[in-house]
Amino acid sequence: MEPSRITDPALAGVLQELVSREPIFHRPEFGTTRTDFENMTATDFWETGASGRRYSREFVLEELEKRYQQPMADVGDASDFHCRRLAPGIYLLTYTLLQNRERKTRRSTIWQHTSEGWKIVFHQGTIVQDE
Repeated sequence: MEPSRITDPALAGVLQELVSREPIFHRPEFGTTRTDFENMTATDFWETGASGRRYSREFVLEELEKRYQQPMADVGDASDFHCRRLAPGIYLLTYTLLQNRERKTRRSTIWQHTSEGWKIVFHQGTIVQDE
C-alpha cells in the first residue's frame, strides 16, 4: 500500500538543506519574528492544517507572532524525509512528525529556491489515524 519514496541521490544536497529547515516555523535558528517568517514564505504562501482548514499567509504570520511571544516547549521528532524535484528550483519535501510522543502527522512542504534563499510556497499537515 505504501508508495516508493526514494529520494534521487542527485538531490541529496537539497534534501539535507530542507531537512534542516523542517518542521517549518519550529527552527529558531532561522528566526522567530514576523519579519523572519515573512522572509521564509513566498508572498502567495498558504497552508492546509491538520484540521483540513486552509490558512492564508497573513493568518499564519499573525498566529506565529502570538506563538513566539511566549516560551515554547514543542518537542517533536521528524523522520522519514523524502524530497522530489517538481520543477526547476521547486521541491516537495515530505516527512512524518511525532509531537510530544502522541500527535503524529504526515507533512508536506513545497519549497522554492530563490535568489534570496529558500521560500515556503505551501505546507500541509495531516493527522495520522491508527496505523
